[in-house]
Amino acid sequence: MSMKWTSALLLIQLSCYFGSGSCGKVLVWPTEFSHWMNIKTILDELVQRGHEVTVLAYSTSILPDPNNPSALKFEVSPTSLTETEFEDSITQLVKRWSDVPKDTFWPHFLQVQEMMWSYSDMIRKFCEDVVSNKKLMKKLQESRFDVVLADAVSPCGELLAELLKIPFVYSLRFSPGYAIEKHGGGLLFPPSYVPVVMSELSDQMTFMERVKNMIYVLYFDFWFQIWDMRKWDQFYSKVLEMEEFVQSSGENGVVVFSLGSMVSNTSEERANVIATALAKIPQKVLWRFDGNKPDTLGLNTQLYKWIPQNDLLDIKRML
Repeated sequence: MSMKWTSALLLIQLSCYFGSGSCGKVLVWPTEFSHWMNIKTILDELVQRGHEVTVLAYSTSILPDPNNPSALKFEVSPTSLTETEFEDSITQLVKRWSDVPKDTFWPHFLQVQEMMWSYSDMIRKFCEDVVSNKKLMKKLQESRFDVVLADAVSPCGELLAELLKIPFVYSLRFSPGYAIEKHGGGLLFPPSYVPVVMSELSDQMTFMERVKNMIYVLYFDFWFQIWDMRKWDQFYSKVLEMEEFVQSSGENGVVVFSLGSMVSNTSEERANVIATALAKIPQKVLWRFDGNKPDTLGLNTQLYKWIPQNDLLDIKRML
């Protein structure tokens, strides 16, 4: 075979091997300290390969630090928690973790659960600050990210992916019993061959080891819950329902109705009168109301104990 044909065949083979690809846009929901150092290794590699990586940090973040020079982009979300309060909370969490007795099984797990629930409440507050910030969420939607890369120890990446209508990927498997990955991410972990974290089992299990693995699954699902799943379920549902309700308003728009914080006790009779009046208008209504559901509540009206009123007023369909 001539050198010309040999070169042509080699070029064809190389073109097949190095098939064309395109770079993507990645949105990151990180976690502090060692978890950030873990995920940053992945992010640096993505940047080197030409991908655009944006880290969503809150204003009190320690690691990641948006002020450090980096090839990464940052979107900083303001939060009501000060940097000092955040540092004190983390310091106290680490101190309590170090002081937990390791020799007693039940007290150990109960104290760990209490600490993680406290951390969970703080993360949920950060998440609420982000998703209720309509200006920030609009900017994220307009950025047209391809995927959310999230750390499973800090829920919210799943919610962001749902709101932005893009897929998400966990950077690692972390939570005991894979509780967060299962409930937040909807990932499947068949106990017949996937060992539970902290079970000290491998993917090559005997029958009795599979039984042991199943016991661990039940334990982490029903007794030791690293997060208070009821609070997170209520929070996710509230955010997604409000988003869907506002988006379904169509050309008629949305009305935000609130009597203000000074009026906290509305009689049942007056609430029914208001509900009847709101049911007659063509718009969808977000009613800030902390009381029993009025009997005359219309299909166009949703009740909420809290409404991100300032952010909602930025929406063009808001009347």
